[in-house]
Amino acid sequence: MYTFKPYKEPVLLSDHLNLGGENPSGDKIELTSHYILRNGKPWLPVMGEFHFSRYNRQYWYEELCKMKAGGITLVSTYIFWIYHEEIEGVFDFSGDNNLRAFILECQRAGLEVVIRIGPWVHGECRNGGFPDWLLKKPYKLRENNPDYLNKARILYEKISEQVQGLFFKDGGNIVAVQLENELTNDAEHLAKLKDMAIACGMIAPIYTVTGWNAAAGAKIPVDEVFPVFGGYCDAPWARHMEPLPPSPHYFFTGLRNDTGIGADLLPAKLGDEGQWRLPYERYPFATCELGGGLHSTHHRRYIVRGMDIYAISLVKLGDGNNLIGYYMYHGGTNKIGQYSTFQESKATGYPNDYPILSYDFQGALSEYGEVAEHYRLLNLLHLFVQDFEELFAPMVKVGAAQNVTRDDTTTLRYAMRTDGKRGFVFVNHYQRRSELENLQDVVIDTGIVTFPPIDVNGEVSFFMPFHMDLKGNMLRYATAQPLCRQDNTYFFAEIPGISAEYQLVDGETFKPVAGLQSVFSVNGASIVTLTWDQARYLRRLDGELYIGDGCDLYRANDKICSVSNGNFNYWHWTGECFENHSIEQPFTAPVYTFEPVEEPPFVPHHTETLHIGGKRKVEWKKITVTGSQGFVEIDYYGDVAHQYADGELVADNFYCGLVWRIPARLLEGRACYLAVSEMRDDFYREF
Repeated sequence: MYTFKPYKEPVLLSDHLNLGGENPSGDKIELTSHYILRNGKPWLPVMGEFHFSRYNRQYWYEELCKMKAGGITLVSTYIFWIYHEEIEGVFDFSGDNNLRAFILECQRAGLEVVIRIGPWVHGECRNGGFPDWLLKKPYKLRENNPDYLNKARILYEKISEQVQGLFFKDGGNIVAVQLENELTNDAEHLAKLKDMAIACGMIAPIYTVTGWNAAAGAKIPVDEVFPVFGGYCDAPWARHMEPLPPSPHYFFTGLRNDTGIGADLLPAKLGDEGQWRLPYERYPFATCELGGGLHSTHHRRYIVRGMDIYAISLVKLGDGNNLIGYYMYHGGTNKIGQYSTFQESKATGYPNDYPILSYDFQGALSEYGEVAEHYRLLNLLHLFVQDFEELFAPMVKVGAAQNVTRDDTTTLRYAMRTDGKRGFVFVNHYQRRSELENLQDVVIDTGIVTFPPIDVNGEVSFFMPFHMDLKGNMLRYATAQPLCRQDNTYFFAEIPGISAEYQLVDGETFKPVAGLQSVFSVNGASIVTLTWDQARYLRRLDGELYIGDGCDLYRANDKICSVSNGNFNYWHWTGECFENHSIEQPFTAPVYTFEPVEEPPFVPHHTETLHIGGKRKVEWKKITVTGSQGFVEIDYYGDVAHQYADGELVADNFYCGLVWRIPARLLEGRACYLAVSEMRDDFYREF
């Protein structure tokens, strides 16, 4: 029998923050101490990071539509100063740097935006995004001195010029602005940046700052900004090459602050933090950097699995997260500047070496727009919070009666969110790179409802409802995970290894066989139980529900599309049943050949990452590609790979045990050469 600590009525503060705003239509955004309000109702946004300047403008809209199909409602994006003013006084907001065009494409896709304006942003960008010329100035940066503030003000003015008329107050889709990034101990500077952003015309309902630091939290101007947090499944920034202990993010701790994020860049001494404590109780639990993947450094390389990411997001949701934010949700590709490459490296004084071009991050959507497994799994959560946010957001986390230690692999990890009358039980039976013991005949007693015995086996993370209202029918419990609703129909997913069972408060019990035909009705309400695999492909597109038959659907330009080209089937919910349809996207696979060569017929540029740690032997191959659709698969073994086309570096990769996939469109019809440097035992690996 698994029980919970006592429920305590939360103290709800409102109208206490100098935040909030209204648009010309009367749409209003406000903050309480527990959740965000939209038009007076609890609102639970889902935010995904996508860097416009790291992606080809031609594909922005299509990729944004994929993000929306995956349940993203807010797009957050860094504005890298070095991308826009590499040469002092010469600003570039053209092409892939066109911030205004990107925000308008977000609007076209039906997405709202958070602009992360720095001035310093990190993002594994050269100098944290600062231009080289700024670092040569004879004054300190990232603090309140007039010379630095003058330069930062010019940047803010230029950004503001690009986005005028697009803020929420104007009827636009920019709802929040993030100031700086990972500034841990200067509340006065953050306050100054907010004042400066407002003075420059960047007026939004919400101003966010990253809240992590030591256990006390970052020093922030209290009530002036909204602190947001994060959590990753490993630590690419760790300077050693050893495995990490089990991540605490797979436990229901209730802690917001990850003291490890950015630990590579935190000052050695943080001053008088002993006199400071971030007042968490004044703010909703919000995240901006739930790791949507991991970006490999040269000395730490990863293989990210879907459950690595999904389980953390589910745990944070159970812990009280009321703004789900991922970094990165969509990968990208660094640009190369006129005078330097733009990636973070030890050569620029940072602790880590990153690829010159690739910022794939093994995100939900890859550097080239491919779907990862966590894209599908995360959407199970996103569908739920969007349909049940008004019910769910006010619920508070209640912890398990028994705490679980970090090395415990035998005790059930669970928590619930409840309002004292109804709620949802969360269970996580997954720990990255660890095996948890199977648990039989688990009985969970919420103090309100006792669930029937279930077996928790294998790698599963899930949540189950109790006292859930289904159009006037009180569901006592369900041993299935709620997904979404459409009119009077409620959709659930059968949890792997657990048979779906629904019991009403009057004792009537239903045990359907999961599948597309599983619909049953109770007093005007219907319930559909999908298999877990079917639920992975469930999408809401412009208000309608679809399930892809092994394909990932999205809507763009009023057309149902599949992320992968080819012919597929899908099902559309008519209101009574799923109706079968087909989709045809003609596809011709590229044809490519590899031919060993001694040397390329050109002098290759930017070869420094081929020789990290000392001169390495480099093998070359000529690649001939015919056809522009699909991907060229490069199954190589080596340290670092560079792909050149017509003498230009177009792609690179730090080997991590996975087949490297490059879009054929980057190579087709061009003189292509692949360089692979020799492997050494000088990095942490997971293969």
